[in-house]
Amino acid sequence: MYSISSVSPAHPDIVALIAALDSYQSALYPTESNHLLDLTQLPAQMLIMMVIRDRQLNAVGCGAVVLNSDGSGEMKRVYIDPAHRGQQLGEKLLAALEDEALSRSCHTLRLETGIEQHAAVRLYERCGYQLRAAFAPYVEDPLSLFMEKLLVADLRLAGL
Repeated sequence: MYSISSVSPAHPDIVALIAALDSYQSALYPTESNHLLDLTQLPAQMLIMMVIRDRQLNAVGCGAVVLNSDGSGEMKRVYIDPAHRGQQLGEKLLAALEDEALSRSCHTLRLETGIEQHAAVRLYERCGYQLRAAFAPYVEDPLSLFMEKLLVADLRLAGL
């Protein structure tokens, strides 16, 4: 049994998971293609940060959404410890992040991921994310894929 809850990006468990993610990504991509945003530097109202814990309360995954003032958000720092993959934790984490983003008036989620992260790309596709062009602050990069998902099918329902 796993649980998903909100947590500070400065929590030691999150710091450790993000360090593992950074190490993994740094082995796959050059520095200029790694977009390693420090979530602890963002104002709390702009950030949704969640952790997945196992039965023993060990942190085994994390993910975040950075909320923008235009009603969009960017999925960041999604990571599941390799020993816990294959249990649909990624799907559950994305659903929890999307639900919280929607509750905070976020209508569209975007993300950037690397072309070598095949499992992540398949996860995002299964969860309804579609390929799109680069979005600010990114520029096209042959090592990056950009994806997007509308959380509200009709933006008029979001009050826009």
